[in-house]
Amino acid sequence: MKSVGNLYRIGLITLALVRVAAAQDAAALASQPVPGVDPAVISEFENRVRQYTRQREALEATLPTLSKQATAEEITAHKAELLKKVLAERKGATRGQVFSPAAEKAIRQIIAAHYTGRDAMELRKELAEAENKTVPVRVNAVYPEAAELLEMPPKLLLALPDLPKQVRYRFVGNSLLIVDRENHLIVDHMQNALP
Repeated sequence: MKSVGNLYRIGLITLALVRVAAAQDAAALASQPVPGVDPAVISEFENRVRQYTRQREALEATLPTLSKQATAEEITAHKAELLKKVLAERKGATRGQVFSPAAEKAIRQIIAAHYTGRDAMELRKELAEAENKTVPVRVNAVYPEAAELLEMPPKLLLALPDLPKQVRYRFVGNSLLIVDRENHLIVDHMQNALP
């Protein structure tokens, strides 16, 4: 009886090790450069995103600091004031200031390299079923808090260029957005992101 229990434990340990190795392989594959994607283009894209976050942080530094005991109303007012300042600073911002044409092409190549065949179909299906079709896809629009925040697949997040912690990627339909985490502002977006 002990030998059956030991075999069972060995089987579970082996299965766990296989799953860990598979996850590590997926992460390693996702982080490898995609042939044909210019690293300078990715670097420029990341710099453009950091430029937004530095600008946003500088504006937030002009606001009174919230105390650790801040009320919900004070936090809401702080967010609203930050959004107001960011919108004033970004007045006239247009699509493509972060997602340059070269960055859009590179990101499409990255997505196409990691999502082929069945994976691409499943991703399209998941995005089509999302309850966020009413989100206005335009620069400086606010992503409604009530809209579904479709989580980005980890495989895709590992493959896409890194973003600072203040912003995140979001899909709305076939558009890929960069959204400010705190004030939900759509910083920029690209259309036809999926292959």
